[in-house]
Amino acid sequence: MKLSKLSLVFLLTGSFVFAQTQKYTIAEAVNGLRSNLAVKNISQFSWNDDNKSFYQGTTNGYLVTEVQSMKQDTLVSLSQLNRNLTAETKLKTFPRITFITKDKGYFTQNSKYFWVERSGKDWKVKEWIALDENAENTEMLSNNEGFVYTIKNNLYLNKNGKTIAITEDKNEDIVNGQAVHQREFGIVNGIFISPENSKVAFYRMDQSMVKDYPIIDWSVTPAVNKNIKYPMAGTPSHHVTLGVYDIKTNKKIFLNIPGDPEQYLTAVTWSPDAKSIFVGVLNRDQNDLQMNQYDAATGNLIKTIFEEKSAEYVEPQNQLMFFPNSNTDFIWQSQRTGYNHLFHYNVSTGLVAQLTKGNWLVTDLLGFNEKKKEIFYASTQESPLERHLYKINWMSFQTQRLDTEPGMHNGVLSKDGSQLYDIFSNEFTPRVVNLINTHTGKVKNILTAENPLKKYNRPEIKNVTLKADDGTPLYGKIILPTDFDANRKYPVIVYLYNGPHAQLVTNNFPASGNLWYEFMAQRGYIVFTMDGRGSSNRGLKFEQAVFRNLGEVEMRDQLKGVDYLKSLPYVDAGKLGIHGWSFGGFMTTNFMLKHPEVFQVGVAGGPVIDWNMYEIMYTERYMDSPQNNPEGYKRANLLDKVQNLKGHLLMIHGAQDNVVVWQHSMKFLKAAVDKGVQLDYFVYPGHEHNVLGKDRVHLMQKVTDYFDEYLKK
Repeated sequence: MKLSKLSLVFLLTGSFVFAQTQKYTIAEAVNGLRSNLAVKNISQFSWNDDNKSFYQGTTNGYLVTEVQSMKQDTLVSLSQLNRNLTAETKLKTFPRITFITKDKGYFTQNSKYFWVERSGKDWKVKEWIALDENAENTEMLSNNEGFVYTIKNNLYLNKNGKTIAITEDKNEDIVNGQAVHQREFGIVNGIFISPENSKVAFYRMDQSMVKDYPIIDWSVTPAVNKNIKYPMAGTPSHHVTLGVYDIKTNKKIFLNIPGDPEQYLTAVTWSPDAKSIFVGVLNRDQNDLQMNQYDAATGNLIKTIFEEKSAEYVEPQNQLMFFPNSNTDFIWQSQRTGYNHLFHYNVSTGLVAQLTKGNWLVTDLLGFNEKKKEIFYASTQESPLERHLYKINWMSFQTQRLDTEPGMHNGVLSKDGSQLYDIFSNEFTPRVVNLINTHTGKVKNILTAENPLKKYNRPEIKNVTLKADDGTPLYGKIILPTDFDANRKYPVIVYLYNGPHAQLVTNNFPASGNLWYEFMAQRGYIVFTMDGRGSSNRGLKFEQAVFRNLGEVEMRDQLKGVDYLKSLPYVDAGKLGIHGWSFGGFMTTNFMLKHPEVFQVGVAGGPVIDWNMYEIMYTERYMDSPQNNPEGYKRANLLDKVQNLKGHLLMIHGAQDNVVVWQHSMKFLKAAVDKGVQLDYFVYPGHEHNVLGKDRVHLMQKVTDYFDEYLKK
């Protein structure tokens, strides 16, 4: 049967309309972007050492693609690996291989490491090294001859199959080879292998002076307590030293770093020749940093390269990055000018030049092109809401932007700096992946992902710029209900964090920033979110506006958002809700108690209630110590303000929370009982600070139901 043109148009438009009316399930709103609504991506991308090709993973293998011709071949497949394995050892799924070259690499399963190597058209697999099943924090020697790892509180070396105990501390309060200082200051590990594999530097942390803190496992009967070391603001902190183990002589020394034993040791970096180690020594007050060079053989101080001081705080976040084939010149990332920038230092002569400058900040240092004397980085130079990729000549300071599209760009640079993998998205673009020739600027697209949300009835999203009381621009987003009617009045949910090291509002996909916001818009809510002063990627003045007074400036900025919302004719000012987690949970509770007339409903997850009970490194950086700033701690303490609560407050906590410990909300409940104040409360057994996985669906359904119950009446 033939269709008329009119019928065809009707069918096409009808199907289009139908396609746009689909609503999210709560599971899709919470976990969809990590499951059935995930944006297509390049899996396990890495550059080949030849700088001319790259690897990517597939379900059952790896592909190698030659950049010039874009010719793609199977590098290795599951069937190739299994061809030489017995029935008992055959692999059921393809392992994640770390390639040394395109002809050899390794993977791990159940603490066993397997070597894979091409043999003609085939691949051979053989067991390489079996580590203790309790091995953690594993680091591999770059010559592939062994591993350094921890078992419980001690450090071990397995080289060519032989295991050596580097430390043998029987006191479990002495911890070796693990990240220290609550993983603050950019610290993510505690093992530092020298570039030529002759030595291993490692953190040694004495926690004996820090009080035990109980974390209860309620899943067993009777319940079991596991003590952790959790140094709270104003209390004794752990003592950290740096050891150096010589693999050849089997001897170890400790760096001679005098001073307060509670100081912080950060930015640990080997010199490329492995003769010295650089350590950022930061005082406990976190306002004085010395970058020191130590002799790796004796542990003695060679010299102080530079010192950074601040009336507020100094916050080192990165190791030194040495220039290619240089033992003397390195890049240091510093916020000393008010924005994070790149500084060129020479070990002997000190500061050579500030490489990047301006009222914007470098967010990532990607690497070098040695031949052309170029440094590659990502920054907020175009806008605080975006990230773009640049190169700068370290001799002429000539700078060039390498990408062209608006949005959030992340880059992976080839080893020689000739090719740049650029992955980006913006509010209209789910994901695009390009290869950029850094010399010619020529771009090759290797992925343009389809929009997985195209069938859904999505809300209108507007970017909003407001002004703080000092004129500082504040960026936010307002998400209107689907099927929006300007003549109606709608309830509003304000979602906030507004704390350090977080930025909610960027030019990214999805434009809303969170599918739960869109889910709530489909249910007839307006959702508003804004980054106030104190949040990240706007420079030190913006971030440090909250110094010693957490929760005050942030509230003033968020109240500007409330004023904006109330100015809109379609906002029901009598039905405002607020929700946040962690620092956002603190802000939510703060609002419900200090401005009880503003929000009728609040949902506070994992909230800090009393900063005296939060960990030292974070709290004392932004609040100073309780001894030095008693008034600031008193203002921010919510335990003596519970009687101010007027609206409906739901507080939620993970029972195993080791970040914002459970005691925060438990003490708040006790204060509420003492004052005769009613509130709602829910606990997630088995979860630490964040409720993740399938249980997060339960969490967000509970949050949704709470707003429905009290904002839709």
